[in-house]
Amino acid sequence: MTSYKIINPYSLASIVEVTYTSLNEAIAAIKLLEVGKKTQRQMAPFQRAGILENLAKLMKRDKEILAKQITEEMGKPLAESLIEIDRAITTITLSSQEAIRINGEVLNSDAFAPKRDKRGIVEHFPLGIVLAITPFNFPINLAAHKIGPAFAAGNCILFKPGPQNYLTGKLLTKLCHEAGMPTETFQMVNPDIPVMSEITGHLSIDCISFTGGVIAAKAIAQKAGLKKLLFELGGNDPLIIMPDADIDLAISTAINQRFGTAGQRCTASKKLFIHDSLYDEVKTKLINETAKLILGDPMKLETFVGPVVSTKSADEIMHRLDEAVKMGAKVLAGNKREGNIIHPTLIESVDTESTLLKEETFGPVLPLIKFSKIDQVIEDLKRSRFGLQAGIFTNDLRIIKRLYAELEVGALCVNDGPGLRMEHFPFGGVKDSGSGREGVAYAIREMSCLKTLIF
Repeated sequence: MTSYKIINPYSLASIVEVTYTSLNEAIAAIKLLEVGKKTQRQMAPFQRAGILENLAKLMKRDKEILAKQITEEMGKPLAESLIEIDRAITTITLSSQEAIRINGEVLNSDAFAPKRDKRGIVEHFPLGIVLAITPFNFPINLAAHKIGPAFAAGNCILFKPGPQNYLTGKLLTKLCHEAGMPTETFQMVNPDIPVMSEITGHLSIDCISFTGGVIAAKAIAQKAGLKKLLFELGGNDPLIIMPDADIDLAISTAINQRFGTAGQRCTASKKLFIHDSLYDEVKTKLINETAKLILGDPMKLETFVGPVVSTKSADEIMHRLDEAVKMGAKVLAGNKREGNIIHPTLIESVDTESTLLKEETFGPVLPLIKFSKIDQVIEDLKRSRFGLQAGIFTNDLRIIKRLYAELEVGALCVNDGPGLRMEHFPFGGVKDSGSGREGVAYAIREMSCLKTLIF
């Protein structure tokens, strides 16, 4: 197959037929980026900063165009797509600022015997060519989290957007070049899986920054060889509500972070642990608030829940719900489908061995889990193969400190949900949730190598 069609997930209308990048075209792009290494070496940090600043301005100029393209291709409600562009502008602006703050250090050899009278100047140098592979759910901001730091660090970039986001990726590529990124420093490709496999193993690729699924990440790792690998692989993130919680805020957070983007977020609250003293109250309020959500056309600003990205994805979500119900789960709300729109679903008494709980479910489904002691939650989470983020509503410092020490996650969010992310904070997980960290300054370090001059 040399091409594929992008389908609007809401209307099911065909948007465009896309031709895959051939292996020869991909290799030609990589060879051009090899030339671009010299261009980057000759470019001063303030020049890279200026280009990134230009890009942020252009993204602001074309904010509505970018947002509408996201919504058309992957079904995210327009109000969310507009917020995503704002976040991406922040990410690129931060990258511009960090480009001129990349500093090293000077070491004195005589800190330890014997006396040598040497100095070591340690600086960050670019890795070379960064392959940036992005998913469908945040096609602009997650791309910004790779492109901004990679360019700020002085790397060349081979950009591979999610296939569903081809047109969005093309728009972003156009803006990068318009902002001043030389073509030999930034190229976009759209290969099929076999060609992608060849690219990941190409000797000229020095770093792969990938956001996506575990299976794909393992395939990349097997093919990549001795490259720097940065993986952000999603999670099965918990939100915990303790007896002293602000219940209304916790409920609002659970709904926004689980049902936003139709549940297609790696940091979505995929398990809601509710203390038994609050369980009935929280359950009732969740059912009432979920019923108020507006579903439908994602191009309407008032829509809160649009379609999931594809019919295949909708089929999988409904399959997991059917399986959970057959295993004894009770549906409290939702479990209905209209086209690719899955009604926000609340479900309880879910078997721990069900796919719905064991795996990351990328859809608007929230399992409710009753507990009496925090030990039960900790043990449950330790069994998970994921470890991205966790959220807890409590003011009990003892519990906060204990969870921070014992949970195997990249971040613990207090009085907020696991979906909380700031563009300048480190972001990433452990176990099957990935390796390395995003967050602009941290990503720059990941996409650089240390070189020492001793004299």
